[in-house]
Amino acid sequence: DWGDFRNSLLHEIREINNRTDLLPGITLGYHIYDACSEVPMAVKVAFQFANGMEPFFNDTDSCSKSAAAAVPALVGDSTSTTSISMTRILGLFGIPQVSHFASCTCLSDKQQFPAFFRTIPSDHHQAAAIAKVVKYFGWTWIGAVHSDTDYGNFGMASFLKAAQEEGICVEYSESYYRTQPRSKLERVANVIRRSTARVIVTFLHEGEFRFLLDELTRQPPPPIQWIGNDAWLIDPEFLRFNMCAGAIGFGFPRSVIPGLREFLMDLSPAQALKSPLLTEFWESSFSCSLKGSSEGARECDGSEDIRALQNPYTDTSQLRATNLVYKATYAIAHAIHGVICNDTQCDKSAKFTPWQILNQLKRVNFTTKNGFQVSFDSSGDPMAVYDLINWQFKENGGLGFMTVGQYDPSKPRAFLSNIFQVPRSVCSESCPPGTRKAVQKGKPVCCYDCIPCAEGEISNKTDSLNCLRCPPEFWPNIHRDGCLPKPVEFLSWDDTLSIILTVFSIAGAFIAVCVAAVFYKHRTSPIVRANNSELSFLLLFSLTLCFLCSLTFIGQPSEWSCMLRHTVFGITFVLCISCVLMKTVVVLMAFRATLPGSNAMKWFGAPQQRLSVLTFTLIQVLICVIWLTTSPPLPFKNSKHYKERIILECGLGSAIGFWAVLGYIGFLALLCFIFAFLARKLPDNFNEAKFITFSMLIFCAVWVTFIPAYVSSPGKFTVAVEIFAILASSFGLFTCIFAPKCFIIMFRPEQNTKKHIMGKLPASFWIAYPYPH
Repeated sequence: DWGDFRNSLLHEIREINNRTDLLPGITLGYHIYDACSEVPMAVKVAFQFANGMEPFFNDTDSCSKSAAAAVPALVGDSTSTTSISMTRILGLFGIPQVSHFASCTCLSDKQQFPAFFRTIPSDHHQAAAIAKVVKYFGWTWIGAVHSDTDYGNFGMASFLKAAQEEGICVEYSESYYRTQPRSKLERVANVIRRSTARVIVTFLHEGEFRFLLDELTRQPPPPIQWIGNDAWLIDPEFLRFNMCAGAIGFGFPRSVIPGLREFLMDLSPAQALKSPLLTEFWESSFSCSLKGSSEGARECDGSEDIRALQNPYTDTSQLRATNLVYKATYAIAHAIHGVICNDTQCDKSAKFTPWQILNQLKRVNFTTKNGFQVSFDSSGDPMAVYDLINWQFKENGGLGFMTVGQYDPSKPRAFLSNIFQVPRSVCSESCPPGTRKAVQKGKPVCCYDCIPCAEGEISNKTDSLNCLRCPPEFWPNIHRDGCLPKPVEFLSWDDTLSIILTVFSIAGAFIAVCVAAVFYKHRTSPIVRANNSELSFLLLFSLTLCFLCSLTFIGQPSEWSCMLRHTVFGITFVLCISCVLMKTVVVLMAFRATLPGSNAMKWFGAPQQRLSVLTFTLIQVLICVIWLTTSPPLPFKNSKHYKERIILECGLGSAIGFWAVLGYIGFLALLCFIFAFLARKLPDNFNEAKFITFSMLIFCAVWVTFIPAYVSSPGKFTVAVEIFAILASSFGLFTCIFAPKCFIIMFRPEQNTKKHIMGKLPASFWIAYPYPH
């Protein structure tokens, strides 16, 4: 504000001239110009400063200067564009310029602007701070509006770069300057109204922002969160726009300038007449004329009391930009002091050039009375410290400034927030855990779809870019935001299927034991003696083991159970099939012995039968021993068949061993089937070969069907299929071979006689099956 600048400069000049420790005995004079934020006016003023042709003002007559001398230094200007124009001219003459409000990042370039200094931080810092605030509140989808000037263009460029680094997306970036056609302003306002971004970052001068707010007031957009720049955020004039309620941004730390209020309150009409500037202020404040200086206005009568004024002139509690003028003025004074003064006194007649002041400004380092450190870095910039300011409603209903935090790049810290109803402004809502972000084609990275994680993958944080695959023994939960251990599945004892199979297994073994008991009770009966009772008892024993061996397949697999289940199964079934095979062979040989000259039966007596069964069984035992020695079946966790659970099963170890055991059983069964088939029509009243044929047919059918079912059955059903095959084949053998005999023994005792059994059997048959006469 022009008035604040003028009053502050007058106060500092008077204070410096009265000090004895800074420029003692030296009186500073001054020129004060208003460039009106126009480049032509600023250029004109710069040339006047350079050639020294303009008069100067001071309140004493002690200042004198040559008409051709240039000013040694300059405070100002307030805007970046005019400051650029001035420093390009003044820099040619080495005249230093210390601005209090020109914050364009471009002015830090010492190759272009070697004589420029400032007490306001570069917009590079403000842009970075704004980007951090936007990121802090989670606003990733924003709009941007800036003045079409050096200040606005460079400031917005710095912000857009910082925003990109913070992952913030900009829906639009519009520029406007107050002299452009109204249609341009309307277009910018319509872009704001139609946009989906609810947060707008600005780098606007007061003039452009005022025009924009007036245009938006005509047709208000949805509620907007304004992120303001220092040019308008700390200007009380804009507090009348309730549309800006909640605005947040950065301003310079406020301070109290010692003696300023007393200086302002000490102004009298007589003192105001000494300076045209003060005369203008007095007359505008009290609407009167000092000694007829204003036509048509009443004359000031001396009753005006400046302490009764309630205007920005008398309010020194919110001094921000004024403090920057204070520091700039004192910086120049300290530079002059460093050129013409030593430790004790100053040389009033010393001649110096602006170049000397310029070089001394680079080394300035002091602390003001209100505690602010003043120095310049190699770019002519001060340390950057900002207050985080929020526009909040006061108790009286009006808007006011509230400092809610501080930003110091040298001391990173979290923003202290006391902000009400923080709005949301995102292009896409955050992707919850269990999903990942997929950028929408042709749109910024902040616009994305949330894609559920693929099977077997999770994301355990919000807005994940990628999903992570669970470890092999883990599987995602239902929300796919965490991995849980896969359930381990096996055919347990409490499973319904296991209970059913167990009942059938025990029932089969029990029935086999009962049949053995019946056979033992009727061991001297013709039907038992005629069917080789010794092999029949051995067969019943092996069938009992076959029924019981299925129980080893139930329960959690362990090393011993895996080895036991396959070997016991293989050995008991070979024992069973060996008994059946020998019964079949004996029947064939008995009838073959009826041929003249045949002595075949002497090779198939009881010792030979026992030895044959033992030999067949030992071969299977040998196969099992080799299998268990080389590569035994061991439990392993199968996670390939099912992705979501683990099948705990017995690995085959050596597949060759497994199929050798099954192959040997199949070979004996096929051999038995062939012999029984050949003997099925031999004449007798009770031809056992016929029932053996049916039993082997059932046995082979069961195990041929078992192979594809075993290979294709999933999980625990693989074991169930194997148990079912064991039980089915065992029941088939038991039913076909023993059921008819038991039926005759229990319900047809008249057929269980020597005469009935011997009716059509040759004598040689009784050599093989001795029957006492």
